[in-house]
Amino acid sequence: MAEDAAASAVRRYEQRLAKDPASLAFAALADLYRKAGRTREAIALCRDGLERYPHYTTARLILAKAYLTEGNREDALTELSQVVAQSPDDVQAHRLLADLYRRRGALDLAARHLDRVVALDPGDREAARLRDLLRSGGAPGETSGLRKILEDDTFITVSFATICLEQGLMEDAAAIFLRILKRDPDNLSAREGLEEALGGRSQRRTTRPQGSGAR
Repeated sequence: MAEDAAASAVRRYEQRLAKDPASLAFAALADLYRKAGRTREAIALCRDGLERYPHYTTARLILAKAYLTEGNREDALTELSQVVAQSPDDVQAHRLLADLYRRRGALDLAARHLDRVVALDPGDREAARLRDLLRSGGAPGETSGLRKILEDDTFITVSFATICLEQGLMEDAAAIFLRILKRDPDNLSAREGLEEALGGRSQRRTTRPQGSGAR
């Protein structure tokens, strides 16, 4: 049923655009293409439409998402930067930029965009936690079981952080990887490890214990 509804929506927007090629409906159709896995068509449609409407930030955001789907982070970064330049309060663009900069190891820039996310959406607690973690520079939290150990730079290594990951100590692993990235932003192992640790943090927060909740 959902597939039928999506296909029907695509046909409606295709017909609308065929009748009026200058319509802003190209953005909605491009987004439907993107969600249907027709990424190349989404990109081509957005590019064509943005030639006519260069300040249409919704279309630019959809184009950035399509680039991300293809793994083209550089072009996505370019488009998202234009979005926030034209529309500084676009919280979705700031979220995506924070994620892109974090994956590149540009942690200060990531934290800056997370500042905007939190300012625009104070209820986004995960963004606030991540911003605070990035701002800490990898300093171990008060609740860290390895606080004393992590005060010694001897243990600030990819190997020790990986052990923490394997033991499920996601907060400590993230702190170590962050400390490494502060010294060496191009350390690919640390960047990949940080993403794994952050993914583990999110999963643990969203996983509810069995037996909890309403009966």
